[in-house]
Amino acid sequence: MFEESALSGLQALPLPHADIAYAPAFLPPAQADALFSALVHAVPWQQPQLFIHGRQLPTPRLCCWMGDPGAAYRYSNTRFMPEPWIAPVSRLKTAVETLAGTVFNSVLLNYYRDGRDAMGWHSDDEPELGPNPVIASVSLGGVRRFLFGPRAGGKSSGIELAHGSLLLMRGETQKNYRHSLPRTAKQVDGRINLTFRNIRTSARAE
Repeated sequence: MFEESALSGLQALPLPHADIAYAPAFLPPAQADALFSALVHAVPWQQPQLFIHGRQLPTPRLCCWMGDPGAAYRYSNTRFMPEPWIAPVSRLKTAVETLAGTVFNSVLLNYYRDGRDAMGWHSDDEPELGPNPVIASVSLGGVRRFLFGPRAGGKSSGIELAHGSLLLMRGETQKNYRHSLPRTAKQVDGRINLTFRNIRTSARAE
């Protein structure tokens, strides 16, 4: 069970034309440690090939798409079918739903093994997610810098995502901003990120 005391502490991030909140201590340290260790060994990690600028390249991180049956997700011209929920992720989902005030049917797990693993600039704006999706992102392990950049252009801003933290993105955040997790030359521990989301059934059928 996740401690009720952890389900608090959301702080609004002052980015214009966005609805972003951050809970730096969503999970107590011991609980976050145990969850990280469990996921490293229990998740069926993959390194899919993606089409990027006309080239087929391996993702610079390990991934797993997990969710309800049929919650397929398309990214970079690749269709991902969900792995079934495992108990630690299912329990975490329930705790995240309580704080986010919404129900999720899927989650993307990314395992950044060291500072060379990264995520490029993108928005979570695929049709399956709807026009103003709620994305709840839990970070475990090494602290990495997460960047937001206005889609209209301008200076980016960042936040250090702590071990056991939760970042909640709602409203027009995806419409107005892109985000990324850049590479770093610093020595950093491995990091697992779980981004919970809801795939629309109507969009999957189209």
